Amino acid sequence: MEKKTVEKGCKYPAIEIKKKTGNEQFLNAGSDVCTLRDFWAWAYSDLIGNTERGRLAEFIVAMALGITEGISVSWDKYDLLSKEGIRVEVKTSAYLQSWSQQNLSKISFGIQPTYGWDSVTNEYDAEKKRQSDVYVFCILKHKEQATLNPLDLLQWDFYVLSTAVLNKTAPGQKTISLRSLMDKGAKQCEYAMLYETIKSEAAR
Repeated sequence: MEKKTVEKGCKYPAIEIKKKTGNEQFLNAGSDVCTLRDFWAWAYSDLIGNTERGRLAEFIVAMALGITEGISVSWDKYDLLSKEGIRVEVKTSAYLQSWSQQNLSKISFGIQPTYGWDSVTNEYDAEKKRQSDVYVFCILKHKEQATLNPLDLLQWDFYVLSTAVLNKTAPGQKTISLRSLMDKGAKQCEYAMLYETIKSEAAR
């Protein structure tokens, strides 16, 4: 992969993103009075599909870690950083999708090593690797369409596994099944125990 660098005195440094409230209004829209919250509802209401379910899972783990006061940074090397400095990668899967299905989906997750990117230097790492200390695999386990609610944390299962274990047992593997995760010793837990489980796995 080509390495990108930023020269000293960069003309366009990284923009500091401030957390929005949702009350911000679109400007110069005539009589159309819409807020940022309206946009969020329009764009991100499908919490069942793969794209937004992934962001929701990250937020749920951030809730467990007590780090929701900031904002998500989509281009970081890892998804979340705990107050203790634990780097966390969040993956999600589900049996039900928002589209038509003949059968329930099979549970699998992407675990491929990547080239990490440094937002300060705007450089990619030379080595392809897994960037986190711990993986949290989040499964929306509910199987009844009529009562499916991704905001109900009782409908989720969480499996936590040290990245070191993945590197040792599946060094170049790109995807992994739930059965394989369990065989490798992933710790299953409910939301209430997620923080402690993450800390325990990070210490392995």
